[in-house]
Amino acid sequence: MNEVTLLDGGMGQELVRRSGKAPSPLWSATVMLEQPELVEQLHVDFIHAGADVITINAYSSTPERLARDADESLFEALQTSACEAAMRARDKSGNDKVRITGCLPPLVASYRPDLAPGTARSLELYRRICAVQAPHVDLFLCETMASQAEAVTAASAACETGLPVWLAMTLDDNNPENLRGGESLAEVMQALRELPLQGLLLNCSRPETIDEAWLHFVADSSVPMGAYANGFTAVDALKPGGTVSSLEARNDLSPANYADFAMRWVAQGATLVGGCCEVGPEHIAVLRRRLDEN
Repeated sequence: MNEVTLLDGGMGQELVRRSGKAPSPLWSATVMLEQPELVEQLHVDFIHAGADVITINAYSSTPERLARDADESLFEALQTSACEAAMRARDKSGNDKVRITGCLPPLVASYRPDLAPGTARSLELYRRICAVQAPHVDLFLCETMASQAEAVTAASAACETGLPVWLAMTLDDNNPENLRGGESLAEVMQALRELPLQGLLLNCSRPETIDEAWLHFVADSSVPMGAYANGFTAVDALKPGGTVSSLEARNDLSPANYADFAMRWVAQGATLVGGCCEVGPEHIAVLRRRLDEN
């Protein structure tokens, strides 16, 4: 078995639960504003669970989302706070080998690349995010990319920083051969060959969807591969500017069951695994044990 890097799990759902407050359109950014100590502690919990990599809590802090749901002037403070919380957590954990990834998410809404700004504007916004995050992170993770344009634009901005870049794509749960934006996974992967990526992943899709796409995904790649699935029953109900209260968590994806999926990906060549929404520290701890046993 190849050496496997273990990512953390999902921040947003776990932070909403720990905050005890109703979800807002800003999701995890609201917790970053009001209860930053919860963010730091969740990072620590993921590190103690065995994660080799943690991702900063900046998924919903893009300029476009803040302008729609709060105040764009919060952008730099939220981004900086997210970086600082991750760094404090690493120090507090006593594990200085943990790497911190920056976060380049969809700019406007998850799963809706049709709402993204044009290429020039998107590149400008991703560069703005990178400029704040780059001094504080070890690499960049472009995640939940649902179209070729979204993926290429985010990754291009990240690659300009000179830091390593991983890119994760989200698949259509009803058609695992396609991204959620409708494009063929195979065609998008061909376009990504032009970029100097150091990791390529599938994320924020049902683990069964990743299972269906996996063999084709691995066959088409020349870089380290991986996956981190979500634990939702479906994501169709989530609307731009809506809240995660519209989504339902699965009740059949225990830590052991999730580890079964992830270990199957590892057995088929994955060297980067972790969890997305509804995958918490308990899931990561079980997956860590399973990896160590192998």
